[in-house]
Amino acid sequence: MEGESPKGGFKREEMTTRVKICCIQDLEEAQLAISYGASALGLVSWMPSGPGPIDEKQIAAIARSAPPFITTVLLTCEQDPVVIEAQHRRCRTQAIQLVDVLPRGAHASLRQALPGISLLQVIHVCGEVSMAEAEDVALMVDALLLDSGNPALTVKELGGTGRTHDWRISRRIRDAVSIPVILAGGLNPGNVGEAIQAVRPFAVDVCSGVRTGGRLDESKLAAFMDAVRSAGKNP
Repeated sequence: MEGESPKGGFKREEMTTRVKICCIQDLEEAQLAISYGASALGLVSWMPSGPGPIDEKQIAAIARSAPPFITTVLLTCEQDPVVIEAQHRRCRTQAIQLVDVLPRGAHASLRQALPGISLLQVIHVCGEVSMAEAEDVALMVDALLLDSGNPALTVKELGGTGRTHDWRISRRIRDAVSIPVILAGGLNPGNVGEAIQAVRPFAVDVCSGVRTGGRLDESKLAAFMDAVRSAGKNP
């Protein structure tokens, strides 16, 4: 039902920080990410800007190949729930990441059409206005993903900018909502530990910070995962 949180509270302080590796390009990258401990794979469909989009047939193939307990996530910039439903039925991921603002009632429509599929709503943290936006939509989705895009531009930035945002606002959002918060936006091996300490998110999300020349870089990936684990040992 719209207006109610689809998930109950959870003991976030007792959880190890999960990692979502985004912009997965193919099965080889998916396997590499999983081998280093990724909990989720981000599969990017068409976007107006930013890195990582792949064909929907490739998204579906990666989603089919993922082993149990690894969450596959379709990233979509679509805003019409009917279009999103059709896209998901082609891709068959376990979750949908909604990178743009949806009209009122769209989340409820998706819930009805796609039972059992997790909805992750992106909040592009642009200032104080993001607090109210996050608290409102948190009542309708399974998790919030805090990123550094700018949907107000003529060509929308909906992720993959490589920029960080104000983590103090992200922490306030994390403390204000009762659903998991995923932190994204400009994370890399050098700053992810500080980000985790500042925000204490349920999970972190990374794309360009673990890539070289657009491809997943094993050395950067290893360093990123080590930094995440180290941050978890230093509460």
